[in-house]
Amino acid sequence: MSKQEWVVLGQDEAEADACCPTVLAAPLDEARAADLAKVFKALGDPVRLRLLSMIASRDGGEICVGDLTPAFDLSQPTISHHLKQLRQAGLIDSERRGTWVYYRLLPEAVERLGAVLRLPGRAGDRT
Repeated sequence: MSKQEWVVLGQDEAEADACCPTVLAAPLDEARAADLAKVFKALGDPVRLRLLSMIASRDGGEICVGDLTPAFDLSQPTISHHLKQLRQAGLIDSERRGTWVYYRLLPEAVERLGAVLRLPGRAGDRT
């Protein structure tokens, strides 16, 4: 199959609007691959993965940074760095309340990430 026959994700605006097409349905364009790589890089660290899990599984949907730090044998600035990486990847958001910062998962970001990895033609597939 020649390159001209490939459907490249991210080049068709209508396709992009139909919610994140799966990477398994067609080759990614360069920009989309770079965007996804940032998210996967953020998730590629065990500390960040644990932080995301702790935030996502917390009753009430949010957790104070003071409740996250004791779970790790790391300094508070290191935990803050990891949280910043997750925020920059668009996976979590934060809100300052007085002297504390509260973190919450951005469910739509996780849903988009899951949709990107879904096999084409599977139940619940939006592509």
